[in-house]
Amino acid sequence: MINLENLRGRLIVSCQAYPGEPMRDPHTMAQVAQSVVIGGAAAVRVQGLADIEQTREAVEVPVIGLWKDGHDGVFITPTLRHALACAKAGAHVVALDGTRRHRPDALTLKQTIDGLREESDALVMADCGSLNDALAAVAAGADIIGTTLAGYTGEREKTAGPDLALLEQLSAANLGRPVIAEGRISTPDQARQAMQAGAFAVVVGTAITHPASITGWFVSAVEAS
Repeated sequence: MINLENLRGRLIVSCQAYPGEPMRDPHTMAQVAQSVVIGGAAAVRVQGLADIEQTREAVEVPVIGLWKDGHDGVFITPTLRHALACAKAGAHVVALDGTRRHRPDALTLKQTIDGLREESDALVMADCGSLNDALAAVAAGADIIGTTLAGYTGEREKTAGPDLALLEQLSAANLGRPVIAEGRISTPDQARQAMQAGAFAVVVGTAITHPASITGWFVSAVEAS
């Protein structure tokens, strides 16, 4: 089991590519993970069983693994079956939908976490969308709270950058769990703001590991001038 204190005040990088993209290949994502670790990432977050397996072999930092199945509603490691598969693939931390929404297998979040604990020593990161989600996830036994789904569940307005107000709420709530900022963090200054708002650590994905999006930002700026 990993020591979460080693992630305090550190950067975690999400290494993911979308279906149909040239980089949507487990070996490529493992290489991307190796590259961000060289740059100082304290952990990586990857999607898909093959990506988890290959990244686990490629890096020595903690691997946060998830399995996206679908596009709407609860689709981030949506069932106990998905969670167990991520743990079996080698994830040190299994990231899953940590909202209060109905899960496809009709299990509660607590039942999902309990079922995972019976078969694995992997930690659980609950991707939440609100303070109430986070409180429920803590009660269900989650080890880590993430702001990944803030602005995507209908409970909170989708902010242009990270939801700093939610981070402040979570920090003030004294959840007794690390709160990791994730979602729409596109610049070093936004990462700094997230830490100042009370984050334990910060996850950055698109701005580091998604060339198509980054290129598009620059193209828009150049063409606008």
